[in-house]
Amino acid sequence: MTHTYPANFEEKTGFDRIRTMLLELCFSSLGRKVVDTIAFDTDSDSIRRRLSQAEEFRQILLAGEHFPGSNYHDPEELFGRLRPEGTYAEGEALLDLRLSLQTILDVLDFLDRRGEDEQVKYPWLARLARGINVDTELPASIHQLIDEHGEVRSSASPELRDIRQKKEELEKAALRRINTILNEGKAEGWVDRDVELALRNGRQVIPVPVAYKRKVRGFIHDHSATGQTAFLEPEEVFGLNNRVRDLEGEERQEVIRLLKAFADTLRPMIPELQKAYQMLGQVDAVRAKAKLALGMDALMPQLKDTPQLKWVNARHPLLYLSYKKQKKHVVPLTIELNEEHRILVISGPNAGGKSVCLKTCGLVQYMLQCGLLVPMESYSEAGIFHRLLIDIGDEQSLENDLSTYSSHLHNMKYFVHNVDKRSLFLIDEFGAGTEPRIGGAIAESILEELNNRKAMGVITTHYTNLKLMAGKHKGLLNGSMLFDSKEMRPLYRLKTGNPGSSFAFEIARSIGLSGDILERAGDLAGDKDLDFDVQLQNLDVKKAELEAKEKQLRHADDFLAEMIEKYEGLRDELQGRKNEVLAEARREAQQILAGANRIIENTIRQIKEAGAEKGKTREARQALEEYIREETEKLQKMPDAPAKKAKKKKQKVQQQPETAPGPIREGDAVKVKGQETPGEVEEISGKKALVVFGNIRMRVALDDLVKLKKSAIKQQRKAGSQSSTFDLNARAAAFSPDLDIRSCRVDEALHKVQAHIDDAWLLGVPQIRILHGKGDGVLRPAIRNLLKETPQVHRFRDEHPDRGGAGVTVVDFGK
Repeated sequence: MTHTYPANFEEKTGFDRIRTMLLELCFSSLGRKVVDTIAFDTDSDSIRRRLSQAEEFRQILLAGEHFPGSNYHDPEELFGRLRPEGTYAEGEALLDLRLSLQTILDVLDFLDRRGEDEQVKYPWLARLARGINVDTELPASIHQLIDEHGEVRSSASPELRDIRQKKEELEKAALRRINTILNEGKAEGWVDRDVELALRNGRQVIPVPVAYKRKVRGFIHDHSATGQTAFLEPEEVFGLNNRVRDLEGEERQEVIRLLKAFADTLRPMIPELQKAYQMLGQVDAVRAKAKLALGMDALMPQLKDTPQLKWVNARHPLLYLSYKKQKKHVVPLTIELNEEHRILVISGPNAGGKSVCLKTCGLVQYMLQCGLLVPMESYSEAGIFHRLLIDIGDEQSLENDLSTYSSHLHNMKYFVHNVDKRSLFLIDEFGAGTEPRIGGAIAESILEELNNRKAMGVITTHYTNLKLMAGKHKGLLNGSMLFDSKEMRPLYRLKTGNPGSSFAFEIARSIGLSGDILERAGDLAGDKDLDFDVQLQNLDVKKAELEAKEKQLRHADDFLAEMIEKYEGLRDELQGRKNEVLAEARREAQQILAGANRIIENTIRQIKEAGAEKGKTREARQALEEYIREETEKLQKMPDAPAKKAKKKKQKVQQQPETAPGPIREGDAVKVKGQETPGEVEEISGKKALVVFGNIRMRVALDDLVKLKKSAIKQQRKAGSQSSTFDLNARAAAFSPDLDIRSCRVDEALHKVQAHIDDAWLLGVPQIRILHGKGDGVLRPAIRNLLKETPQVHRFRDEHPDRGGAGVTVVDFGK
């Protein structure tokens, strides 16, 4: 059984174009032979080895390391000619052999490079060199025999050197003699003065007018086209040239003898040399893979020996390369298939990217199992399948009398009979091509059977029954290609979890189709189908809103965590300082007590020795009082940094920021009405602004902001943000939305409520609860009057009766 279906799988997915690109990137026919043999593999170890080799070569290219890249000659024809005994190779072929052998030795040397830890630098590529044995002296031996022009060197044997020396002397003598005769002819007038020597039959001759051809004895080799000129070789030169020809024959025989002798030496090495050249071809092919990977930003994902997909930002290779030339962006695909969700049912508008998603899955998975790096994130997880089956495009056949739908059913029959849990199937426009109700029912039945066989797959469809089926059956998962209903354009982005709307009516309306026609089409389609499509669209909108809210909550959680962390750090720092101050105070106290004890003991001793004499007793008492006074002054002079700093802070008079005229724009300094802390407008959207207050970003209505002069922000930065940050951290950590003022007087309660509102507004809390109780009803109206006059308050109301009723006021702030 084949691993892929149908037979033209590579043409269907576009892998034939990938193979052509690899062939063009190869240096030689050695690499092209290897590329031609690339095939779908199911062995995880083999796939991992080939991917790792391509990744290591990609790293070599990225690092700019010099890798041997010339003279990748294929000697297979030469080896075939040398196998029979008594044969030999010409000098040019041996020159190519020498150059390519040197390349092989250079490659082996590169692959054996070690790092600082003495480990092989590229271990996966080094595996290609295992078992390769090449005689390192062989290129030098060829070099001694063959020169840079592919000729056998004269130094190859004494006989050849003697023959060539004699031949050279005779050629020079013949040349001197024929030039002498030519000059004599010019002087005597039987040869024109502008005539030069010519070459006929490999011999130098003198062009002589036919009327003077008997002026000199010799052999006529040819005549001109007009018959007016004879090409004559003088008799005395003719003998010299004949001797040169004899020596050329002897030279050729000696050259052949030498080449045969070398062939006899080379012949036993051919099997080992063939292995070396196969390795060189593999290196050439791996290099081509790495070059292609760089062009399409392909990487090596994490390979898993299980049937699964967990791709992050995968891109269709051919589409990516095409868009790259046009400087356009390809929307990446993130997709996951696992044991729980094996089959993904993708729906959505036409031209929304469903088929591209399907073809991306087919081509990328095939490339991966052919050992090619793929365009996705390196932390993606890629599984291994034993079969890949696709049903994409029109397969109608006049020869086999198959319509499009018949061909589709033929493929489905093959799928149902051959898929298993290690199979990946891809079906485009599932069930299309026949009457929708019947086609949908058949498609649903086939999908159920494929799911029962535990196969993995991706299908695209417009059928509602398949969308509903994916939402109810275990193993099936809905997906949709997102569509911008406002701009009426596809977003080419896959979203899993919900089916997608076809947006047929919206697209028809956007291209200008008559409203009457669309209204009639709606009547014909029926409320049920239209309501389902509308519900899908509304679901997409609601989901997008929930995701936006969730993102805001995550940001708020992160901010709160940061505030708590800062608060705890400052708390620990203050506790440490407190402990240091206490320890220092204890040391000082111990020193004072020790000194006092000594003075007291000395005083008592002096009084006893004086026999309670009044004068001595008075002097001792005065000395003790003097010591106590001095120590008291020392304690009063001790630095009290925290107290002084606190006092300074209290004494500081905060400079009020100055307001500025004009509308509020991005970058302006502002403050919230009723507050004094300045902030900076980062973004304006509609009637709201995103304002940055220190480490906090808040969305505030423009009507609640007051524009300040630019200097307000600079003054705040100059003053420093340590104390305000600490205060903010403390408030964020200790803040509770509920405020209990049931035991407070009216003025005290109003003060607490105002402070609580300020804190909630500053921290971005959307709602607070004020517990004032019912009592005699004094607090409730006073608080509500305050809330009416507070601009930040959007509305307020009594709590639910089950949660306090009129004894609790719920306050919502403006959005």
